[in-house]
Amino acid sequence: MSPAPASAARRRLLQLGLGTAACSALGAGWPALSAFAGELEDFIKGPPVPDIAPQRLSQHVWMIYAPDGFPTPENQGLMCNVTFAITSEGVVMLDSGGSLQIGEMVIRQIRRLTDKPVVAVFNSHYHGDHWLANHAFEDAYGKDLPIYAHPHTTREIRGVQGNLWRGLLERWTNQATAGTRIVPPNHDVEHGAEFDFGDLTLRVHHYGVAHTPGDICLEVVEDRLTYVGDVAMDRRIANMDDGSYPGTFHCYDELERNTGSAIWVPGHGHAGAQVLHWNRELFAGIWENCVAAVEQGLPIDAARAAVLRDPRVAASAAETLGFDANIGKYVSLAYLEAEKEAF
Repeated sequence: MSPAPASAARRRLLQLGLGTAACSALGAGWPALSAFAGELEDFIKGPPVPDIAPQRLSQHVWMIYAPDGFPTPENQGLMCNVTFAITSEGVVMLDSGGSLQIGEMVIRQIRRLTDKPVVAVFNSHYHGDHWLANHAFEDAYGKDLPIYAHPHTTREIRGVQGNLWRGLLERWTNQATAGTRIVPPNHDVEHGAEFDFGDLTLRVHHYGVAHTPGDICLEVVEDRLTYVGDVAMDRRIANMDDGSYPGTFHCYDELERNTGSAIWVPGHGHAGAQVLHWNRELFAGIWENCVAAVEQGLPIDAARAAVLRDPRVAASAAETLGFDANIGKYVSLAYLEAEKEAF
């Protein structure tokens, strides 16, 4: 089919509301229109994210730390740590970040550390703050760049969750993430998969529903370090809308049993030896009190009061980002799951 005449295209642009500037570009021919399209894309793209220097966690692994627990216009959506490993074969992303702009900032930091290319990206789950930056890595390293995730995660990103999270990040940041395109994973991984990156072995762990049904945790074998994504967080209350409290405890048990890790790296908060323990204590204080309330036939208000009295929960309250705004919701989720477990 031959292209529409400039006059017809001009009318179409006016119908779309693109205005006379776009239509004037048509007068100079299609090359000018192409240039205008590029300018339009730049216009609707959110601003660059300021540089944040990576912190070294181990021999191979670095992390760009996100101090905020939730997305705002001020942090431009940088609410999730971005972790990567520099190997003899190239750079491996253990989650890419939450927007095109965040990904571009991360790539700038990587290039200050090494001239090696990014050779693989892993997405731990389908919440957009962990994978929307795939766009930047595909732009920089090509459409053949392997992007790995659990099959459930890929299905969700290709389905409802992809557009949902892109829209949420734009709204929460006052359009700072605008211009980000959905780039879903292109390779499936399952529990037990191993990847050889020369001087580094990466092992995939998946133990069913924890934070989401498709969480993968990534063990950097030689460094005795495991990136846990959002299965565990540090000083932040985790989103459990898609998850399971017993499933999370099971995941912790299996990670401790099946890895030799001394460092646990969360998607939110600081890395360290106590990340699983800290999150386990908080969740146990929520879950066990909800189970007891259900067993005794007590209403959810009584369960919430018992949770807030629990010393494990009380000890975490003041230092946990989002505690006051979210504890009621996560007690409700635990109570509903405890009711389900009781039948």
